[in-house]
Amino acid sequence: MVASATRSLASWSALEHCVGAMGTELPLLDRCGYGPSVPSPLTIYLRNHEAAARAGCDLFRRTAANQRHKPYADELRQVVTEVEEDLNSLRELMRRAGVRPNLLLGSALRLAERVGRLKPNGRLLRRAPLSDLIEIEGLHDAVHAKAAGWRALAGAQQDNWSDSIGVEVLIQRAKGQVDRLAAIHQSVAADVLNPT
Repeated sequence: MVASATRSLASWSALEHCVGAMGTELPLLDRCGYGPSVPSPLTIYLRNHEAAARAGCDLFRRTAANQRHKPYADELRQVVTEVEEDLNSLRELMRRAGVRPNLLLGSALRLAERVGRLKPNGRLLRRAPLSDLIEIEGLHDAVHAKAAGWRALAGAQQDNWSDSIGVEVLIQRAKGQVDRLAAIHQSVAADVLNPT
């Protein structure tokens, strides 16, 4: 472990030297979440969840836009608003913990979400009916992951910092979102898989 840490510091020193030679300042790397010290597991966990939440917000917004004429569109828009509020709550929790987002990871995940739109769906010029179902399943999975993240953070021993933003309330809200998305999923599945 000491050898690994020494290699990491040596790599950091080499990177610092190269970056300095290019005339770029290291604060950019620090802002991206890459500093000379090894971050704590809590820091890594918060950064990973924040990056995933940013990509998730993109997915929620896109799905709501794609399905804006469906009978459940209002419900879906309400969930989008809540998901955006949840991301802001996570960012506030990170601020209180002194953790900055990992900009590189967040950008990579957001790019991956966009690339995921290029999947083959059996149609070349318009949306396939199955796309509605797949999108709702993605939202359902994302909210399950968010709920698990809130539960994990509720157990973190950080001088009640998670209590200060109401993590238990966020856990309950995520459960409600899961239930609402499950109902939407059931409706979409019935429409898509049983065409008239």
